[in-house]
Amino acid sequence: MATDKQPTVIKKYANRRLYHTGTSTYVTLEDLAGMVRKGEDFVVYDAKSGEEITRSVLAQIIFEQENKEGPNLLPVTVLRQLIRFYGDSMQALVPSYLEFSMNNLSQEQQKLREQMAQAFGPSAFQAMEEQVRKNMGFFSEAMRMFSPFPQANGGAPETKPAPKGEGPDELNTLKQQMADMQAKLDKLASK
Repeated sequence: MATDKQPTVIKKYANRRLYHTGTSTYVTLEDLAGMVRKGEDFVVYDAKSGEEITRSVLAQIIFEQENKEGPNLLPVTVLRQLIRFYGDSMQALVPSYLEFSMNNLSQEQQKLREQMAQAFGPSAFQAMEEQVRKNMGFFSEAMRMFSPFPQANGGAPETKPAPKGEGPDELNTLKQQMADMQAKLDKLASK
């Protein structure tokens, strides 16, 4: 967002604490993420050296967000491709391409939100997300109950199924299914 207002200065101390000079308070990475979501601009300086470290703090925020429970924004394939661009002859073009693509995505996202709100009311996205969650739950439960494939214990069905929600494989499968559904919804929304 382009404004005439000067960005807020955040100082990062050796103990990894972040100090918001505008409010004279300590803040967390989550607080900074909230500032970004609100469109507030800030720069981060190392308190000792004075070096600007905004890029690394923003990358740390993304890392923290990607490690939270729930759907991830950056698929593994995208992360691998980004790593491949480092040191490649295309590296100089990638930042401007990504910035252009993200700006277009943001503009289209806002248009879609406005169209959905006009057509179905302001809570259309919340209702749709809730319905997708319910449908995925029903689908996952049905697939678990009626799976024609033998179980890992030598082909015999399990005598004692794991309680719902337990087991890393089931969680990862559900995360992948949600990501796939989100991609399909995004693809349908862009038509």
